[in-house]
Amino acid sequence: SMNNILQKLGLKDGESIDHPWINKALERAQQKVEARNFDIRKTLLKFDNVLNDQRQVIFSQRSNLINNQTAFDYVDNLLDEIIKGNLLNARGVIGFWPANSDLDDIILFNDDKRNSKLAVFHTIRQQTAHSKDRPNYALADFVAPISEKKIISDYIGGFALTCGHGENELSERFRENSDDYNSIMTKALADRLAEAFAERMHERVRKEFWGYSPKEEFDNDDLIREKYVGIRPAHGYPAQPDHTEKGKLFEILEAEKNIEVSLTDSYSMSPGASISGLYFSSPESAYFGVGKISKDQVKDYAKRKSMTLLECEKWLMPILNYK
Repeated sequence: SMNNILQKLGLKDGESIDHPWINKALERAQQKVEARNFDIRKTLLKFDNVLNDQRQVIFSQRSNLINNQTAFDYVDNLLDEIIKGNLLNARGVIGFWPANSDLDDIILFNDDKRNSKLAVFHTIRQQTAHSKDRPNYALADFVAPISEKKIISDYIGGFALTCGHGENELSERFRENSDDYNSIMTKALADRLAEAFAERMHERVRKEFWGYSPKEEFDNDDLIREKYVGIRPAHGYPAQPDHTEKGKLFEILEAEKNIEVSLTDSYSMSPGASISGLYFSSPESAYFGVGKISKDQVKDYAKRKSMTLLECEKWLMPILNYK
């Protein structure tokens, strides 16, 4: 069972990961930063060009960064400084729970007996017309359905992680020294380190913590192409555009207690450079965009969430196909 897996790892369900590799995560993440689809060089040059166009004084000291390699070397030196000084801290918490789907909902249970519910994640189904061979997905499709006749053992994972602790302090330190360029770069780099940390964490989940793909061996290009089994969709993104679903994830992970990451009233994560989402292990799981949805589904979704239609429409405004 999942509990047995966690016991072998010396973990409790929902416990924060405090293994030696976490504190070295930034070093490992450094190897993945450029490989991930967020290209740091382009980001740097974008900032350089903006600063140059505005004739900022701070850019006059950085004009040599127009060269791509020079720009990358510059941020690489900043990354070395961050690692050596332990100026940013990587923290993560993950959890795994017995789960089954019930139509478009995912039910999490307290234990493998599956008699008592821990939480319910509500998902949204695509309504855009596709070809006959392509179904209209909801994330619930990637979890085995609940059955009264037979227990079908399936699981789901969740995570919250950050590289944002120390980001504001370091950025402010640069700003106070009139180094606005490094202040900006600190924030950009922290965001990309968080993405790299998420990639690394997911790799460990697949190979060790969940362990459903223990023998996988992929290089960075394979990771970018997502050749591995499973997905890690985030709430507020195309597969589940509803940010409010983060609330129950943060609650069952005890994210604020374990890694000092909290949610604002608008469900943004604080500090910045933080990421959260769900883990799916099904070989059939895939990333998709919900797209536009109609009022009939919004009404059903609001009812499932015990939310008023008006409140639900507020959170789902960008994907509504009606006014």
